[in-house]
Amino acid sequence: MVSENPVLAPSTLPYGLPDYAAIRPEHYRPAFDAALASHRAEIEAIASDASAPTFENTVLALETAGADLDRVSRTFFTVASAHATDDIQTIEEALAPVLSAHRDALQLDERLYARIAAVHAARDALTLDAEERYLLERYFREMTLAGASLAPDDRARLSAINERLSQLTHTFEKNLLADTNDLAVLFTDAAELRGLAPGELSAAAQAAADRGLEGYLVTLPLFTGHPYLATLTDRTTRERIMAASRSRATRGGAHDNRAVLLEIVRLRADRAALLGVASHAAAVTADQTAGTPEAVAAMLRRLAAPAARNAATEKAALRERAGREVAAHDWAFLAEQERAARYDLDSAALRPWFEAERVLQDGVFAAATALYGVTFSERPDLSAYHPGARVFEVHEEDGAGLGLYVLDLYTRDTKRGGAWMNSIVTASDLRGSDPIVVNNLNVARPGDDDPTLLTLDEATTLFHEFGHALHGLFARVRFPHVAGTAVFRDFVEFPSQVNEMWMLHPDVLPHYARHVETGEPLADTVADRLVAAAAFNQGFATSEYLAASWLDQRWHSLSPAEAAAVTDVAVFEAAALAEIGLDDAAVPPRYSSTSFAHVFSGGYSAGYYSYIWSEVLDADTVEWFHENGGLSRTAGERFRRRLLGMGGSKDPLEAYRDFRGRDAEIDPLLRRRGLTD
Repeated sequence: MVSENPVLAPSTLPYGLPDYAAIRPEHYRPAFDAALASHRAEIEAIASDASAPTFENTVLALETAGADLDRVSRTFFTVASAHATDDIQTIEEALAPVLSAHRDALQLDERLYARIAAVHAARDALTLDAEERYLLERYFREMTLAGASLAPDDRARLSAINERLSQLTHTFEKNLLADTNDLAVLFTDAAELRGLAPGELSAAAQAAADRGLEGYLVTLPLFTGHPYLATLTDRTTRERIMAASRSRATRGGAHDNRAVLLEIVRLRADRAALLGVASHAAAVTADQTAGTPEAVAAMLRRLAAPAARNAATEKAALRERAGREVAAHDWAFLAEQERAARYDLDSAALRPWFEAERVLQDGVFAAATALYGVTFSERPDLSAYHPGARVFEVHEEDGAGLGLYVLDLYTRDTKRGGAWMNSIVTASDLRGSDPIVVNNLNVARPGDDDPTLLTLDEATTLFHEFGHALHGLFARVRFPHVAGTAVFRDFVEFPSQVNEMWMLHPDVLPHYARHVETGEPLADTVADRLVAAAAFNQGFATSEYLAASWLDQRWHSLSPAEAAAVTDVAVFEAAALAEIGLDDAAVPPRYSSTSFAHVFSGGYSAGYYSYIWSEVLDADTVEWFHENGGLSRTAGERFRRRLLGMGGSKDPLEAYRDFRGRDAEIDPLLRRRGLTD
């Protein structure tokens, strides 16, 4: 019976945590069917209401509707991204067109749009508070940009495109996961992996054992390359790993994404034309802080030239060190040697000072306590969706419960690549709900007897993703539509980027950077050198990021005719990178097109620029913290109340001005990345 379905029934666990221990894959589809039917009935009642449209009977009614569908969706898609078994993938594939059609039925309903438009037209005469008015603006703008004002035939064509795109993006992600798993590189001799730390070697052995293989299996992260390339001494080994990474979803066969990608690009261009805009990028940026793809392109071009120049200078130094030309699989290894020579730093040797549990407890959590007064206590009595995911309860300074935080640290074959945050429950006063947020990383799990030692990049990622988690925990709004991290895509990375600043902060680092065996703190001189080396290799880092951002923009700036004319993904990539001067073979894009999950299966299409766009705000905010007490409750409280706590209930740039007292300036970003003349 539906009433006995643990997915559909409201959870009795703390904060509404889904009862994952009771949920089986076969529960999901009946729960979706029931929740979709309920939501359709609620929408029909609103759209067919004979009463004159008001904020209460239209916008507020929409916010009240769909609670079951929201709960079921968040419960399922948390699992679909982090533990996508064959059963879950089959369910997700079947659901994709169903959910796409449902979204279109809502967003393209001309009756509903007419009611919202009527309320919007009368907004100045209504007694709406600021949050209500902003919510009304969001509904009207989102439905307008979605195509609600189109003629019936065009709306039908639009729905068909959206349905097909939902299938294709799922296929893209499924292919990428399968090929990433297939391309994990097996080594039979530990000597081939010379340079890895003992924990890394044991992780590779464990990965092989988990698949029933003998030897050492190096699994691939989502981005181009691999963290191990910085320390592996065998050049052939490095070349094998890089070649595997760069060949994902391009090898022909069932998991090749090239044809999938081209169809996605063409359909997105067709959809933009239906909507009356020049390109998919134009459609996306119209509802972002950037405003236009021209503004995005101008910023990327402004940064590309100095970044490429810096990368060329860095490559010359690496070439001199190596005594030969530098290939892509050489860069990380040679750069690590160069860093050691310049700053007397060996990043690999520092890993014993970055033991994962201490980084979490005495670094990530402790910084949040110092800034915001919140505390964290593990709840082993609560089960998440996988045994490897841990649940923590978050408390306010006065002991009141705030929400739950779930950490899923380790990689596995059923988890998609990368790192991310999502919400299982968002905080909404209208629904009386408190937040449950999840952080996923893909750290290699060592053997049972070995500690988890993080790289500097992995520690940074944990601080970064926890910044998203804090945003989701602290956003306290009335309406579900703007709850949690439901902000513009080119703003959402800002809180997470700011949180990275605390990783090396002198009031945070000494508390967690202690040797895993001796407890010895990281020497102050080493910490100083880490800070001094922060801008090292920024030419490479900025160039690889900008290259990926430019590929995203170029794919999504095509007209229907231009998109139809592209038949070779590699040729298009090469031309696009040459166009902006980021075509150095030693500095490949951070993501190649066929493995670019952010934009072809995630929510960042025409939006990967968001990271650098948000970093303008981030760098400016870091300077504000330095000027206003640093790691202090006073500074943290202002940042929380005026920015993080707003969720999506206020224009983000207006919220930033309220916090900062002015608009953000780009100079701090340029200085940080070494892009000044």
